Amino acid sequence: MSQKPAWLSTHGTPWSRGKARIVYDNPWISVSEHQATAPTGVAALYGLVSFKNLALAVLPIDEMGRVVMVGQHRFPFGDYSWEIPEGGGPKGEDPMDGARRELAEEAGLAAAEWREILRIQLSNSVTDELAVGFLATGLSPASGGEHVDDTEDFALARVPFREALDAAMAGHIRDALTVAMLLRAYHMAREGLLSDALARAMLG
Repeated sequence: MSQKPAWLSTHGTPWSRGKARIVYDNPWISVSEHQATAPTGVAALYGLVSFKNLALAVLPIDEMGRVVMVGQHRFPFGDYSWEIPEGGGPKGEDPMDGARRELAEEAGLAAAEWREILRIQLSNSVTDELAVGFLATGLSPASGGEHVDDTEDFALARVPFREALDAAMAGHIRDALTVAMLLRAYHMAREGLLSDALARAMLG
């Protein structure tokens, strides 16, 4: 990993947290209200959405440079979304174990090679959700196939990497983790951070 540039250093005073109360709680999230003091010294009431699982994303790329995409209806925006396989895993679990499970459950696939390529904060103004993303290659059918739950209805497609990236850049793919993972993989392919064979298959 490269050295952090000097301009990425912190400045000023951090937020100060006072009394807090839980206003909503379910098995996946909790919403809390905090009496807080801003870095400027101003008193503030802060609402925080806390996630009980770690967000996980898998970018599965086959030997032809195609990305395995998952299509599904999403509740919050009431629209249809094409994404890479994603899900959540317990925070005490090895993220790669959860990623393996999501790839099998959503795409019916196993991967011979795994590489962590991304850690991001998904919406750090109102949530504490963290995400870890993995590149998965050497794909084969998972034993037992897909294991979706009773609320999931998936479609699957294998899409050339550049076609998926172009769709994201055109705004047709809007899922943040998918866009971030495609861009990260593109950067790695261009900068010689992936094997020559994989980079050539991805970039065409």
